[in-house]
Amino acid sequence: MEKAVFPAQIPNWIQGQERPALAGEMFDKLNPATGRHLCRVARSRAGDVLQAVRSSRESQLAWAETPPVKRGEILHEMAERLRKRREEVAQIVALETGKSIKSALAETDGAVALGFFMAGEGQRLYGRTTTSGIPNRYAMTVRQPIGVAGLIIPANTPIANVAWKVFPALICGNSAVLKAAEDSPVTAWVFGAIAQQGNLPAGVLNVVQGYGDEAGAPLVENPDVGVISFTGSTVVGRRIAATAGERLAKVSLELGGKNPLVVCDDADLENAAKWVLLSAFSNSGQRCASASRIIVFDAIYNEFRDMIVERAKKLKVGPEDDDDFGPVINEDQLRNMVQCVEQARQRGANVLTGGHRLVDPEHRPGFYMAPTILEDVKSDDEISKTELFGPIACLYRVKDFGEALALANDSPYGLTACIHTRSLDRAMEFTRKVQAGVAVVNAGTYGSEPHMPFGGVKQSGNGWREPGTEALDVYSDLKDVYISIDPDAL
Repeated sequence: MEKAVFPAQIPNWIQGQERPALAGEMFDKLNPATGRHLCRVARSRAGDVLQAVRSSRESQLAWAETPPVKRGEILHEMAERLRKRREEVAQIVALETGKSIKSALAETDGAVALGFFMAGEGQRLYGRTTTSGIPNRYAMTVRQPIGVAGLIIPANTPIANVAWKVFPALICGNSAVLKAAEDSPVTAWVFGAIAQQGNLPAGVLNVVQGYGDEAGAPLVENPDVGVISFTGSTVVGRRIAATAGERLAKVSLELGGKNPLVVCDDADLENAAKWVLLSAFSNSGQRCASASRIIVFDAIYNEFRDMIVERAKKLKVGPEDDDDFGPVINEDQLRNMVQCVEQARQRGANVLTGGHRLVDPEHRPGFYMAPTILEDVKSDDEISKTELFGPIACLYRVKDFGEALALANDSPYGLTACIHTRSLDRAMEFTRKVQAGVAVVNAGTYGSEPHMPFGGVKQSGNGWREPGTEALDVYSDLKDVYISIDPDAL
């Protein structure tokens, strides 16, 4: 395994160079698995963001003039460099998030696959030709870059999140300013370093470290940023939409989820139990696509509840490859989760397992939440409506398919959903009527692929989809082109 090497102080990348924050301020990043100091990070503010945006704006026109096929070649080379350094990058991801090396490698490979897929779009970037209702006139559409893209990402799958936004933004001919997640600064830094090593012109990708209100907000407010793509909480997404809306900037929001997983009375319970545990607890439940509402038919409820509680109690929590999941990303998140579970308990919920921080000697230094399952939770309770972003799931008992579908849709969110059944009729009806951007049958609530669009409805997003070729609609504008000919000149 290639050893990860990174600086003790993580800077910004601006105009192809490493730069500290203008004010010289820094903040500490801790390893969530151990609670130990990992590095110090540039605490950027409005002046740093302004530098990055100016650099991106100045580089963008030449990058847009670069033929899309050539842009694709440059991005393919970048993805190849990421692939060659996959073990080093995975080590960084593991250190920053506390997840296992095995999980971090899988995530890094997913980022590489996304890079290769988007690089290939440089050979397409399709518009369309069509007919005109006017004689001697030809009609078509072409794609055009928007300008500077502001990219704001979370820390839950850091290298995948970087790739999901950077590659499609750049292939469309935009330059980009990436605002790194404060909980995964080193991943963004190493990606910036990889980007600078090839033929990508300086300034086409700038990376800014810092907190959301100090570095993310100035990026959203900057009038030279033509498109903003944000993945994160619905609360922050609303603020971004309101701010960007004042200047009519294009905004893509991929927000929270409170995703249902329905287990019918004809389901393969072994398979369903496997996928419930993976969907609820893998990556410490830190996925917007995690299953946090497990809806079970009454006929099998007791049997299935006992199955998953027994198996959840046996899950191994830690940062190693033979562990089932690791810590949550920081201590504030952990305290919030414990508090929410306790409030649910006080309102009548029954905590079947977990519900607390792990404080044994092995886990005490880190930020570990026990795998938690609750029942007797009402659909309108706060814990049923609030995304906790941790290894916490609630069980709900329903009598039949109609009640299950209604409960699945009784949520302010609509990101992903899953049903376990042997019935084609139930499967088809569920995938058609569930209010979600992603519907799955007999698997988990997560598992998107690079060539497929991802996003949600209701409070889970604002209608755009990333990645897939649909991401090109986020990062480019369409222009109608009409060409009239003079038949007398033929």
